[in-house]
Amino acid sequence: MYAAVDLGSNSFRLHIGKHDGDAIRVLKSVREPIRLAAGLDAKGNLTEAAMQSALACLRNFQAVLSGYRLDAVRVVATSTLRVARNGAAFLPAAEQAIGYPIEIISGEEEGRLIYMGVASALLDPSERRLVIDIGGGSTEIILGRGADIERVESFSIGTVKQSLSFFVGGRIDAASFEAAILSARSHFEDAAPPYHPQFWTQAYGSSGTIRAIADIIAKNNLGDGKLSAAGLDALKLRFIAFGQVALIDMSGLRPDRAGTIIGGLAILIALVRELDIGVMQPVEAGLRLGVMWDLYLRSMQRDRREESVAALALKFHVDQERARRVAQLASDMYLQLKPAGDACAKLLRWSALLHEMGMVVSQTGYHKHAAYMIENADMPGFTTREQRIMSKLILAQKGNLRKVSEALADTDFAKAVLALRVAILLMHARIDADAGELKLRMKNRIDLEIRREWVGSHPTVSYWIEKEQEWWDEVGVDFSVRSVA
Repeated sequence: MYAAVDLGSNSFRLHIGKHDGDAIRVLKSVREPIRLAAGLDAKGNLTEAAMQSALACLRNFQAVLSGYRLDAVRVVATSTLRVARNGAAFLPAAEQAIGYPIEIISGEEEGRLIYMGVASALLDPSERRLVIDIGGGSTEIILGRGADIERVESFSIGTVKQSLSFFVGGRIDAASFEAAILSARSHFEDAAPPYHPQFWTQAYGSSGTIRAIADIIAKNNLGDGKLSAAGLDALKLRFIAFGQVALIDMSGLRPDRAGTIIGGLAILIALVRELDIGVMQPVEAGLRLGVMWDLYLRSMQRDRREESVAALALKFHVDQERARRVAQLASDMYLQLKPAGDACAKLLRWSALLHEMGMVVSQTGYHKHAAYMIENADMPGFTTREQRIMSKLILAQKGNLRKVSEALADTDFAKAVLALRVAILLMHARIDADAGELKLRMKNRIDLEIRREWVGSHPTVSYWIEKEQEWWDEVGVDFSVRSVA
């Protein structure tokens, strides 16, 4: 049994589901219209009122989650927490409120999870499809065939800002609508060609906004009754006739959603025009279902992050043998250091496998190049936080430690850095060792025992160990080395 929590820009949502044969059956669903994106002030900070509203919702979600025996829970945050300047400062309180870690995912990762959810709900494994999701703060466009994703892009345009920017004070008129549509088209026009109809056979809309628009068109017999140019334009004209958001009264539209639906409609019309979409089908699947499928696949040892690391290593011509040697030794030594938890273990191994990828840019400062690449790369399956930790680990693989001194306050991170540096040191000295041939401890100080014969037969070992002692001393950690027979 799995739970997926989606901290969206418009609503916070929770799904609890159970894997059942070839499907995940949703047992419980909760939605609260938090309007987080509307809680950003002029400087891009979440207001105190917005944060308190979010925390109250998260405490409610925690109460719901506690009523189930769950195998795994994943909480993902999307556009607004990606861009909020005080988003990182807000996370600790948010995580305490819900009782689980919160992962701020990239727009591309959001798109991939959306597609996973949609693909799981559709039967045709060979269908070439376009999936569009219009959220409160961003819009994702994904192209795929069956379960395979071929292309995914995220655009920083969503229903909340579009509604607030173009329908000021809730006023709706033809000029405002056309301005909102043209603004939206400007976001998509450069990226549009790969998503034109010759590359897919069916278009799907996965977001709550698109499903709501489809429902309104159908229940009010607008246009041809479909998610098409005719249906969307007919709905636009009906909204203009009302003149004010507060006056909108239509079957299928809840009053609390009218304020953001108009912005979503403008974006959807822009997409239909720009991508030349004839008819789109709404689908009752998306991000939360994708998150639960991802949890299920991880439980079956099919972690997409492994695939991402392997793809990057291949793309940037990483020496696989050297990388595997470092990863194995670093992982073994990390266990020898007895970390308090296992959060860093996988990130350390993946960092070790990619620690030399920066050499594709330059031999000089390759660790800095690799750190930048890891933090900014599109890595399916990884969260922003995971990529930042890996970036810091890779940055800390050599040279002075002052550049990561603040992060070393986390004892497990410091142990991961130590394990990685010692593994790389031995690899550069051409010592083919395993963790059983040395002893490494880290408490108030670092104690390293190595074999005496290594010092004699590998001339650079003494030099690198002396440098390592100096670098740890600079951050206030004593490093003692002893040679044994």
